Amino acid sequence: MSRPRRPPPPLTAEMLERLALRYVERYATTRAKLAAYLERKIRERGFEDGVPQVTAIVERFAELGYVDDRAFAEARAAAMARRGLGERRVASALWQAGVEADDAEALAPDIAERAVESAVTFARRRRIGPFAAEAPDRSGREKHIAAMIRAGHAFELARAIASLPPGGDITFLFEA
Repeated sequence: MSRPRRPPPPLTAEMLERLALRYVERYATTRAKLAAYLERKIRERGFEDGVPQVTAIVERFAELGYVDDRAFAEARAAAMARRGLGERRVASALWQAGVEADDAEALAPDIAERAVESAVTFARRRRIGPFAAEAPDRSGREKHIAAMIRAGHAFELARAIASLPPGGDITFLFEA
């Protein structure tokens, strides 16, 4: 027969800071994600020392360089582009991570430049268009286009890639 576990003690300011430090050492994060993590921990365990200073901890960590929203956004956008995800999907992920609009907008030209490259990467991974074993019928082509749109690619680009025959030439996509 096991003993019931005692709930963990309420957090103190020092414990909250240690939690924040441990979080940023383990995960690439944004200010918003760190603040949400600390607030969740406070809800779960309570806080002993009056009013928690979550924003002060987050801002101090940002000043020290432990949290850098712009670097996080650049790394996340590059990783998503390498996986073949499109501009809309990347923008959505950055918004969900709490990256501020000015940091996300600074990356927009880079993301737009790599739009064709990431769409081709996605098509290669999913065997769409010129990377397919055989030409799909109309409903198959529509499914391929829908998959590319869900991945965040523009409709015109998705249609152009999905309409290519297997083994088709994709160099014209990079000329535009």
